[in-house]
Amino acid sequence: MSSDPWLQLRRYTPARIGLGRVGGSLPTHALLDFELAHARARDAVHAELDVADLKTQLCAGGFSEPLIVASQAKDRMEYLLRPDLGRSLNEPSRDLLLAARRAGGCRLAVVIADGLSAVAPARHAMPLLCALRDEGDWDAQRVAVVIAQSARVALGDQIGEILHADAVLVLIGERPGLSSPDSLGVYLTWAPQVGRKDAERNCISNIRPEGLPCDEAARRLRYLLREAQRLRLSGVALKDDSEARDTLLP
Repeated sequence: MSSDPWLQLRRYTPARIGLGRVGGSLPTHALLDFELAHARARDAVHAELDVADLKTQLCAGGFSEPLIVASQAKDRMEYLLRPDLGRSLNEPSRDLLLAARRAGGCRLAVVIADGLSAVAPARHAMPLLCALRDEGDWDAQRVAVVIAQSARVALGDQIGEILHADAVLVLIGERPGLSSPDSLGVYLTWAPQVGRKDAERNCISNIRPEGLPCDEAARRLRYLLREAQRLRLSGVALKDDSEARDTLLP
């Protein structure tokens, strides 16, 4: 039997429990582990998305060539200090989207955004999109893919409005935690337009191997997309009953 009574519990959670102590301080290994996790979280916040690499992955994966846009934040520091600037496109990006807008709009706009952790979309956006495409009726002609730099969630509303999209999905890096520097969140908004409130979106969060796997996230997201299209709404009025529906299937 192990001499550490906390060992069994630590196998089931990334939380820092039963760290022990040396005098009035943490053991050296626990302190170093904490500082490493803190450094990874800080690095994730300040990291910049490798747009060229992500674009290459999307094209190689069979997705349409993405449009590259940016918010009004001029650099990473301004993005962190001015959240409002991350919610609006800069002028060249608006012009680009207007020029690329298809007649009749599109069924879905997929926005891959750096958010507060560029590490998250770099690692998990492609696996999630591939899983979502494999889940059902993905029509490449009706889906617009956009990579957004220095972006907040609400930037997707403006992108979707310009592209005349029925719905917008924003895949964005979430605020890093000490055990999750690469957590990806997905926000679904039906009939996107500038001024939409958070209550009008559906969110699936903590998408990563140690949290919600991409396959499961894609399954839930496909359900929400179908229900949003059927009911023509999203947000608090659209409940994720995907698990309940699965239990009813024969």
